Amino acid sequence: MNSFELNKIAGAVLFAMLIVMGIREVNNIVNHEPEVAVKGYNVPGVEATEEAGAAAPKVEPLAVLLAKGSPEEGAKVFKKCMACHTIEQGGPNRVGPNLYNTIGSHFAHIDGFNYSDAMKNHGGNWTYEDMDHWLANPKTFIPGNKMGFAGLSDAQDRANVILYMRANTANPPPLPEPPAEAPAEEAPAEGAAPAEGAPADAAAPEGEAPAAPAEPAPAG
Repeated sequence: MNSFELNKIAGAVLFAMLIVMGIREVNNIVNHEPEVAVKGYNVPGVEATEEAGAAAPKVEPLAVLLAKGSPEEGAKVFKKCMACHTIEQGGPNRVGPNLYNTIGSHFAHIDGFNYSDAMKNHGGNWTYEDMDHWLANPKTFIPGNKMGFAGLSDAQDRANVILYMRANTANPPPLPEPPAEAPAEEAPAEGAAPAEGAPADAAAPEGEAPAAPAEPAPAG
């Protein structure tokens, strides 16, 4: 076989290879699929939000939570506190002081208990708002105190515990009044005149067509 024949065969093979590569490239272009974002895994304890910077859920005022709470529910939550506190009248101190008569009393109201300097030097008496802040995060409310409890994150749980502590207080201060609800707007009375700027036919009695506007008098 001479060199001319070999060149023809080699050329035919190269041409066939070019055709195959071209067909594959066209197929890739035609059947290309768009990239799809891969959904990440859910991490336990981390709540996903629909968009970055989503606003935190609105918490109802303490007065509202107290109004709809109950000391019975608070007694259930208070079981978390019983390792360190008693609450019945005359109960002993434990790691923490007895909590009877706490609401309305001075912050360090149990004589003989070894309060931290931060607690002893904190002036004033326990209000409902103070107790709510304390139960949410003792360390940030009175920095330097000895309380080892991390706090209650649920606002209604805190309100229920406060009601339970109030039930174990001889002369508790009155509960705060919930904010008054805004009055609902009243519908206008039937047949009343339309508001200023409203179309004239808005006040036409039912079943009657509004009066047609008068035509302007001809000039001259």
